[in-house]
Amino acid sequence: MNTVVHKEPMNTAPLLELRGVGITAGGRRDRRTLVRDVDLTVKAGETVGLVGESGSGKSMLVKSAMRLLPRHAVTSGRIDFEGRSVLGFSRRELAAYRSKDVALIHQDPRAHTNPLRTVGDFLVEGVVAAKLLAPRDARDRACALMASVGITDPEHRLTQYPHQLSGGLLQRMMIVAALLPAPKLVFADEPTTALDVTVQSEVMAILQEQIREQNLGLLFISHDLDLAAAVTDSLAVMYAGTIVERGATAEVHSRPLHPYTAGLLACRPSATAVTRLQPIPGRPVSAYEVGPGCAFAARCRFATEECRTDRPQLRTVEDRLVACHRVEQIGAELPQAVRS
Repeated sequence: MNTVVHKEPMNTAPLLELRGVGITAGGRRDRRTLVRDVDLTVKAGETVGLVGESGSGKSMLVKSAMRLLPRHAVTSGRIDFEGRSVLGFSRRELAAYRSKDVALIHQDPRAHTNPLRTVGDFLVEGVVAAKLLAPRDARDRACALMASVGITDPEHRLTQYPHQLSGGLLQRMMIVAALLPAPKLVFADEPTTALDVTVQSEVMAILQEQIREQNLGLLFISHDLDLAAAVTDSLAVMYAGTIVERGATAEVHSRPLHPYTAGLLACRPSATAVTRLQPIPGRPVSAYEVGPGCAFAARCRFATEECRTDRPQLRTVEDRLVACHRVEQIGAELPQAVRS
């Protein structure tokens, strides 16, 4: 996949700011921690990647930022949008926030469209119901956006049903739906998972072009480090409900400092090298399974007794944030693990 040329984000106050965010769910007697003490910011014009294995808490974090979690889930900490507390929004404020300030692109477009409604109905009904646009204006804007993302004959496409569109075309429609209300921030939750590699590249290039042109913030969720590295300005790596490394994308991807980030990069298949894959030993754990120490300790070959008993906090190391007790001691060994 071709690397997208990034636009330097403007040095402004964050659109989205998460401080000490935690998520628990369950009943009174069996509450479980799903996300623990997460800090994250997204500015206008900035693309932030949130990467990690399935079950690491990435999607839960996005749902909490949109207040879409079920009632039995409790969010703690602060989630601010343009300096206003999302957790403190009234119903009216929350409706306005979801309808015009932020947008969500899902990973499976067919699961989030109604097969009995036309594409035109799907695209325009939200902005019309929120009284952001009149029906005719909404259709005109939808057609203009469809043309901008490479969809031919947009007027005809509005009359078609989801099953009449290919996966790549339907995902472009999801991008149009997200951009139609002119949001300031877009959440993209694994938006290309259901697509083949060629279509994936096209869709991501289109999304990035729209984000740059409109100077939007983008929080890009993925389990694919290489894909995230191609389209983001900064990366946050999640494991077991917490961020273990955060920094500029080029630095994190080329010179990881946390053993988990290095492990993810080392187990990638190579298109040129004929070598055995290096899987991370053990299995991923959920946040509620983590003991008093580092969540990655049981799978880390560098772990010591301190790692197993004392949970590391994010700290600044070489212009990056890393949650590892031994980062200074093992740093020289990690690049070798990634290259081999």
